[in-house]
Amino acid sequence: MDQQDSYGLLLQHVARHIQLTTEEQQYFVSLLKSRRLQRRQWLLQAGDTCRYENFIVEGCLRSYITDRNDAEHVLHFAVEDWWITDLESLLTQTPSQVSIEALEPSLVLQLERDALQSLYQRVPAFERFFRILHQNAYLAQNRRILQNISHTAAERYDAFLRQYPTIAARVPQKYLASYLGMTPVFLSQLRQQKAGKLK
Repeated sequence: MDQQDSYGLLLQHVARHIQLTTEEQQYFVSLLKSRRLQRRQWLLQAGDTCRYENFIVEGCLRSYITDRNDAEHVLHFAVEDWWITDLESLLTQTPSQVSIEALEPSLVLQLERDALQSLYQRVPAFERFFRILHQNAYLAQNRRILQNISHTAAERYDAFLRQYPTIAARVPQKYLASYLGMTPVFLSQLRQQKAGKLK
């Protein structure tokens, strides 16, 4: 996908929430940086300070934390037409506890923190856009917490398949299991049971 197509995809995404003039679109696009990632390459590494909001044009990424025993815990997946960042590190400009890694060769459009502040001043509608974005992210995170508390592992897996049917096929089983709060072996058993019911 060339640069103009990448910008077009992002502008379509933005247009679902706010209306921009041609001049405002051009200014927004002028602030963006394009970055390609290879599989297993970090977009953000724990310990670094997050400087960007990242819109995914192509690919699939995961954010995760590593605990004291070096076990990884997946927080989010993100695919085309989604955003990914560590909002706490971005807002506070403190070192991130989160790593963001490409699971596939990926292309992202990055909006630097200082550029974002300039965008808010020049095109105030973007404050509304990012407020909607962050509200939706908060609601999704809240739903996930409630599911982890009140649903069985099988129910969490079924809910994930209903909500994100394409992601389950794109991410390694160990990462999906981590996201759902179960072992890869248990997830494998759930998948076998599901496959058996479909026969």
